[in-house]
This record gives sequence, C-alpha cells and structure tokens, in this order.
Amino acid sequence: MQPLRISLVQGATRWHDAAANRAYYGDLVRGLKGQGDLVVLPETFLSGFTNETLGNAETMDGEGLRWLRALAGDVGATITGSLVVREGERCVNRLVWMRPDGSHAQYDKRHLFRMAKEHERYAGGEERLIVELNGWRICPQVCYDLRFPVWLRNRYDRAAQRFDYDLLIFVANWPSARRHPWSTLLRARAIENLSYCVGVNRVGVDGNELHYSGDSAALDFLGQPLVELGAQEQVVTVTLDPVALAAHRERFPAWMDADEFTITR
Repeated sequence: MQPLRISLVQGATRWHDAAANRAYYGDLVRGLKGQGDLVVLPETFLSGFTNETLGNAETMDGEGLRWLRALAGDVGATITGSLVVREGERCVNRLVWMRPDGSHAQYDKRHLFRMAKEHERYAGGEERLIVELNGWRICPQVCYDLRFPVWLRNRYDRAAQRFDYDLLIFVANWPSARRHPWSTLLRARAIENLSYCVGVNRVGVDGNELHYSGDSAALDFLGQPLVELGAQEQVVTVTLDPVALAAHRERFPAWMDADEFTITR
C-alpha cells in the first residue's frame, strides 16, 4: 500500500439537468489533474436525488457514462459517484467506479430510503463491492447505507491475512436536517471497522426544496478528521497514510473479538 491521495468534490448539483452537471462537475474535476489518485463525487451527481427516475435515468452505454470515462482518462485518476441508471424496466441508484483506463466497477445501493419512497422507484442491490487502488482495498457505498453497520462490517480473512477493506467511502445527498447523524455515523463506521472513512455530500437546495449543508469529511481509523468541509462548494485533496493504519490495527486488534455472522436479504 502506498499513500492514497483522495479528492473530495462537494458540489451544488443542478436539479434534473445532466448537461449542466456534466459541465459543472467537469470543470471542478479537471482542476484536479495530476493532484490525486481518486476523485469522489456526491450521490446522483448528474440529476440530484430524484424519484422522477425515467426522465433522469442514464444507461450504461449512454452519454453520462461516456463523459465519466473520458473525464477519468483526462485527469488520470479514478472517479466515483452514483447515477440514476435504467436497466430494462427497473432503475437503480448505481455507484460507478470509473478507472482512467476506461474500465469500471459498479455497486447498486442496497438500502433504499423509504422515507423519500426511494424503495418504490428503485431496485436495491445485492452485492457489496470491494475495489483495489494502489494496494488499498476500498468499499464504496451510497448514502443511506451508512446507517447499517452489519452490511458494512469489516472482517478479517485469516486465510488471506487481510481485512475486507482499508477505506470505506460514502457518496451522499444527505439533507442538513439530519447533519448530526451524518457526521456521527461516519465517525462510528471508521472506529468500529478499523478503517479510514470518507463521506462526500452535496450542498445547496434541490428541486424538492431540501437544503444540504455538505459536511463532507475524511476521517482516520479513530474517527478523527483529516479534513472537514463546510456548507459551500469545496474541493479538497487529502492523503491517507497506510503506515498509520497498519500500526493502529496492530496496536488495537479489536477485530479478534468480533462476532461471526452471515447476511441474508
């Protein structure tokens, strides 16, 4: 594992305007060329968090994915964030992990926010995603997933002699009315999983008149902030230290006392 440079892009997503969001986020991300390894965008960054799925959905061979692929190649970094994606008769809130070589991985949000009727408009995912970057194992997740620690539990594989992941990432559209749970749960997930944790939220007001206060952050394995963002558009790059992470896991091996369990739907 080498030090990992992550750029948090906390933007004011334009409502139901994919072209405007491509231009807006494209400008923010292109300014990061040569500065980092990974760029993290908010949840549903091309549309805002919407239940008007059919009018705002991308396809996996559509313009949004072509743009994201080209952008990752331009800046020479992996880019991740989520999109509303249509597959046949169903739509998913899909996190795309786009590499600069044009290949990608994907994760469909498992926990759908029923208080906003997301579960009535989207299909939920079944599989957790673990990706690798510069020797780091990374688990990217979407917004409401943050509230479900069993799904997120970081286990140690004794045979492989490794943890499931070293970094947990959340992309979000998390309204300011619930900003305290957002900040608190990010810290809890870092501490309990002996992992770095990054959360990237949006700012501004969406088409449902929901206000977003950002509060994006990168936290170490003790839940201590490496960087905390405010309530305005911000782009910040932070470096994660693998040596410090390994030392903490050696010094405080709480994983050895963890409970065994299996996850069912």
